[in-house]
Amino acid sequence: MIVEPRIKGFICTTAHPLGCSENVDRQIAYVKEKGSCRGPKKVLVIGSSTGYGLASRIMATFGCGADTLGVMYEREATEKRTASPGWYNTIHFEKKAHAAGFYAKTINKDAFLKETKKEVFAEIEQSLGKIDMVIYSLAAPRRTTSDGQVFQSVLKPLNEKFTEKSWNLTTNEITEATIEPATPQELLETVKVMGGEDWQDWIDGLLERKLLNENAMTIAYSYIGPELTYPVYYNGTIGMAKKQLQETAESLNKRHETSGLQAYISVNKALVTQASSAIPIVPLYFALLYKVMKEKTLHEGCIEQAERLFREKLGENQVVTDEERRIRVDDLEMRPDVQEETMRRWNLVNTDNLEEYADVKGYWDDFYHMFGFGFDNINYEEDVEI
Repeated sequence: MIVEPRIKGFICTTAHPLGCSENVDRQIAYVKEKGSCRGPKKVLVIGSSTGYGLASRIMATFGCGADTLGVMYEREATEKRTASPGWYNTIHFEKKAHAAGFYAKTINKDAFLKETKKEVFAEIEQSLGKIDMVIYSLAAPRRTTSDGQVFQSVLKPLNEKFTEKSWNLTTNEITEATIEPATPQELLETVKVMGGEDWQDWIDGLLERKLLNENAMTIAYSYIGPELTYPVYYNGTIGMAKKQLQETAESLNKRHETSGLQAYISVNKALVTQASSAIPIVPLYFALLYKVMKEKTLHEGCIEQAERLFREKLGENQVVTDEERRIRVDDLEMRPDVQEETMRRWNLVNTDNLEEYADVKGYWDDFYHMFGFGFDNINYEEDVEI
């Protein structure tokens, strides 16, 4: 089959298997080039197939020499439809990990379900014994709880609508977008999906079954961003969920102090994802930020962030955190000079000067690379086995 990108709304409904493999290979090559570092040797990654979860798994294996167990919820291919990119990413990662002599297995089921947790716990018991680190990188739009209730997350402001500049990705114009405020029910559901309840269930379950090594570490990923995006993010529905995630980290540390468990939130850099592409206002900030950070040679993608997290922030002797005990891998994004220049461009940007102030190409490169498209060394006109 000849596989081409099919864009529907803000997502791509196809994925190129060779392109996804290339994406994984480039991340592995980056980690290998940086050399090995001390770190965990047995790692569970919940949400392991794309983005930060995938990058963390690659870094753990090829940077720290770890065996990894992943949990994902991805679509397999059919005769007429490609698999999701996370499926192709994972198949190729496992192939590379096995060739290098590492254990790497992935359970493709809904991480929110009790049945999935039981299966993962059994696999750890059988194949790994105990875990050194748990990465929680779940970014699901909905959650089904054990009693059958379905909760849906939304990215909306609270209390009042939010109007700001926005980049129309279809017409390439700078317009104005308004996001209506969330209802109390929408806020409740977003916290239910994106908050810390499920993370806590995972850690409690692992500890109850004695599947975590003494002084094990668990990290959940979050984002804060600039004041510009606070109404829709940090002070919006997703921000409330992430604040509850922070409270969960504090709760886990207190409740499991005797086991030596260390729970942290890692605040990461703004990067193009399927979710962020759908939020009005946010893509424009990302594109402006990308250009500023590239000009200052500070730009990082998921793998650079994961590599720096493991090598610099987790350290050999002490985890590097801010005053609220959060790991800040967004430190380069939030540097005053970076933010000042990004906001200066925000105030000046319009449809006519968009290319001058924003990294339009970089934004779209990242978008297409997520689905395995846009790599110069792949012939996309050739038939490929899906």
